[in-house]
Amino acid sequence: MEKCHLMTIVVLIGLTVRWTVSLNSYSGAGKPPMFGDYEAQRHWQEITFNLPIKQWYFNSSDNNLQYWGLDYPPLTAYHSLLCAYVAKFINPDWIALHTSRGYESQAHKLFMRTTVLIADLLIYIPAVVLYCCCLKEISTKKKVANALCILLYPGLILIDYGHFQYNSVSLGFALWGVLGVSCDWDLLGSLAFCLAINYKQMELYHSLPFFCFLLGKCFKKGLKGKGFVLLIKLACTVVASFILCWLPFCTEREQTLQVLRRLFPVDRGLFEDKVANIWCSFSIFLKIKDILPHHFQIIISFCFTFLSLLPACVKLTLQPSSKGFRFTLVSCALSFFLFSFQVHEKSILLVSLPVCLVLSEIPFMSTWFLLVSTFSMLPLLLKDELLMPLVVTTIAFFIACATSFSIFEKTSEEELQLKSFSLSVRKYLPCFTFLSRIIQYLFLISVITMVLLTLITVTLDPPQKLPDLFSVLVCFVSCLHFLFFLVYFNIIIMWDSKSGRNQKKIN
Repeated sequence: MEKCHLMTIVVLIGLTVRWTVSLNSYSGAGKPPMFGDYEAQRHWQEITFNLPIKQWYFNSSDNNLQYWGLDYPPLTAYHSLLCAYVAKFINPDWIALHTSRGYESQAHKLFMRTTVLIADLLIYIPAVVLYCCCLKEISTKKKVANALCILLYPGLILIDYGHFQYNSVSLGFALWGVLGVSCDWDLLGSLAFCLAINYKQMELYHSLPFFCFLLGKCFKKGLKGKGFVLLIKLACTVVASFILCWLPFCTEREQTLQVLRRLFPVDRGLFEDKVANIWCSFSIFLKIKDILPHHFQIIISFCFTFLSLLPACVKLTLQPSSKGFRFTLVSCALSFFLFSFQVHEKSILLVSLPVCLVLSEIPFMSTWFLLVSTFSMLPLLLKDELLMPLVVTTIAFFIACATSFSIFEKTSEEELQLKSFSLSVRKYLPCFTFLSRIIQYLFLISVITMVLLTLITVTLDPPQKLPDLFSVLVCFVSCLHFLFFLVYFNIIIMWDSKSGRNQKKIN
C-alpha cells in the first residue's frame, strides 16, 4: 500500500512538471508561415478529418505536402484523426480545411496540451511505473526513486510539452514491448513494439535488439521444437499487426509506395539541421554532402551503422538475456543516431529511453548520458525559447538522480560494470588501475564544458561570418560524448559474463 501511495505521488510530480513546461511556449508560436511542430500536429488533424484516407499522403490542392505533409506511419494518422473528432466536437474552427492554418487560440492550446498529457497518462507513464515495480533486488523506495528520475527526464518533457510532439506514445509502446519480451510475454511484447514502429518509423532504432533477443529465445528453445513454434507465432503476430495498421493503404500499390516515400525521404540528404552525430560533426572538416554522390552517402551510412551495431546484436542472439537486451537497445539506438541517414536532433530520445531503463544498474553513467542528451538539443530548445524550463528541469533531474542513487558514490569499476574489462586489460598492463578516476575527471570536464557552452550560447552573439558557430560547437561536443558512450556500452555488453549474479533483472 505504501508503494502505491509513493508511486501516485511520483506520477503527480511528473504530471505537474509536464503541465508547467507546457504552459511556457511551443515550437513556432506566432511565427508564420510554417508555425512549427505545434502547427504540424494540428494540421494533421485537419487533413485526416477532412480528406479521404487515400489522400492523406498525396499532394493535392487540399493537401500541400510542402506545408507539414504527413510523414509518419498510419498509427500517427489514426491518432490525429481521433484527436480531430474531439476537436470537431469542441470547436470545428480548429480543424477547418485551409482556414484553420496557424490557429493559436488559448482554448486550442489547452486542448492540444491536454492531448499530450492524456497520451502520457494512458501509455507512457503506466509503462514506466510497471517497469520500475518489476525491478528485482532493489527496495521499494529505490523503485519509486527510479520511477521519479525517469519521469523527470528533461529531454522528453521539453520536446513533447515545450517543442510539442507525441514522442511518449511511440516510446511508451516500445517500453511496453520491452516489458513483454523481458517477462516472456513475447507475443504481447512483439505486438506492442509493432505499434511503436507503426506510430513512428524511428522506432526502427530499437528493432534489431527486439529481433535478435526473440530469435535468440527461439534458438534456445530449439528450432526443431518449441523454438520453431514460437518463431511462427511471432511472425504471425508481426505480420497481422502490420496488416491491420496498413490495410487502408494496401489496396493499391502506388498508395503503399507513396506512404513509404513519405516515411523515408532519402532525397533530403545525409542530414538537415545541426545534429550531434558523426556526419554533421565531420562536415565541419570535410563537406561530405558536397563531395560524395547521394547514393554513395547512403551506402557509407548503412555500412557504418551496420558494423557498429553488429557485435552487440550477435552477442544478444547467441546469449539472450534481459540485461543484454536492455544494453543492446542502448548500443544499437546510439549506433543508428551516430551513423544512420537523415537523423534529427530529437532522435536522441530513442537512445535516452533504454538508458533510463538501466538507470538503476549504472546510475552514474546513465545520469551523465541523459544530461548530455538534453544538452545536445540546446539549439532547438533555445529556438523554442525554452531556456528557463531547460535549466529548471535539468537541475531537478540531476538532484533527483544524485540523491536517489548517490551517483558520486557509484564510480568504482564494479559499479560502472567495467571490472571484467579492467581485469582483461590488467593481464597485459598491470598498472591499469585508474579507469574509474579517469571517468570521474571526464564527467567533471564534461559538466563544466556543457555549462560554459550554454552560457556562451545564451549571452554572446556569434561572429557574423560564423552565425552557426555555437550550435556547431554544441553538436560537436555532444557527438564526442556519444562516441565515448558507444564504446562504453559496447564494453559492458561484450565483457559481460553470464554469471552476473548481482545484476538487476526484470521478473
